[in-house]
Amino acid sequence: MSRYFVGITGGSGHPYALALIRALLENGQDIDTSVTEAGIKVLRHEVGIDPGADGANLGPALTARLGKDWGERLRAFPTKAIEAPPSSGTALTGGVIVCPCSMGTLARVSVGFSSNLVERAVDVALKERRTLVLVTREAPYSPIHLENMLRMARLGAVILPASPGFYHRPRSLEDLVDHVVGKILDTLRVPHAVGARWKGLPPPDEDAGTGVPPPRDPLAPEERA
Repeated sequence: MSRYFVGITGGSGHPYALALIRALLENGQDIDTSVTEAGIKVLRHEVGIDPGADGANLGPALTARLGKDWGERLRAFPTKAIEAPPSSGTALTGGVIVCPCSMGTLARVSVGFSSNLVERAVDVALKERRTLVLVTREAPYSPIHLENMLRMARLGAVILPASPGFYHRPRSLEDLVDHVVGKILDTLRVPHAVGARWKGLPPPDEDAGTGVPPPRDPLAPEERA
């Protein structure tokens, strides 16, 4: 069992953060978390969670959404709480995940600028040579974004864009979210059963009679009666 820090920023993709926190907790891991000022606004808009001013209400809000009181296994800190344990290298963690990681946060951490607890946790992960995963979320990427990602990758961070695959034939938004969360858990080397794993293309005879229709080609012309 490890304690992971999940930083939530102002990038779009907050369902990924909630699914990741839930998956880690259900796996037996402990979580520290914090949300940036921009992340507070996006959290309200995308998933209807109000963490309060400065993220001070993030803990109770997450507990209400997850439907279970995890006690000290889930600790949430205000965005400006630079005195919190995750801000020190002596507070051991299994890794730091910024999910989603906005391009603003990426730019600041790429030059060692720490203006809040999320950015400080990234700084600590870099200096302590700990696992750092940045779930970047933007499209298209500018040359500045790409250069910042390359700089962080060279410093040891894992750049894991929130770009789900479709080979597992997703049937819901949850399937798409789980695909990315599963890849994050794999990067952390946390055993899980989230999402689908690639098992190769089945032989044609195994496809027949499964009752699963083949995926529709989005470029094919519409069928007409």
